[in-house]
Amino acid sequence: MSEPETGLRFERSRRLLLGALIALFALVGTVHLASPETLMPIMPAWVPHPRFVILATGVCELVGCLGLLLPALRPWACGLFALYAVCVFPANVKHALEQISVPGLPDSWWYHGPRLAFQPVLIWAPLFAGGLIDWPFRRARGR
Repeated sequence: MSEPETGLRFERSRRLLLGALIALFALVGTVHLASPETLMPIMPAWVPHPRFVILATGVCELVGCLGLLLPALRPWACGLFALYAVCVFPANVKHALEQISVPGLPDSWWYHGPRLAFQPVLIWAPLFAGGLIDWPFRRARGR
């Protein structure tokens, strides 16, 4: 495959992933704003003002989606979404380990296991989609 053709496929993959991230974070942000009480039980005890944090993350997710749509803000939004995915991991761990029931989400390890294992992908995806990293798809120059 020629270099320009490979580059086009690479950029098309970034755009598809960007669209998927916009859809995901718009959905999750809407849930955070529409139903913060359902998420309260999974908040770790050390998080101050958990209801406010849930609402604030919902706002950040929706504003971040706008940032993903604007090329000038996209790198910042993508970097912050990767950081966000790191920050919510403790709530996901608590949800799984304490087997907390959340309406609309499965209670089994068939859900929690893949969800926890997927977290590194959720950290990587915005970094790749925003062009902050090429790993692991771009070969090193000179090869």
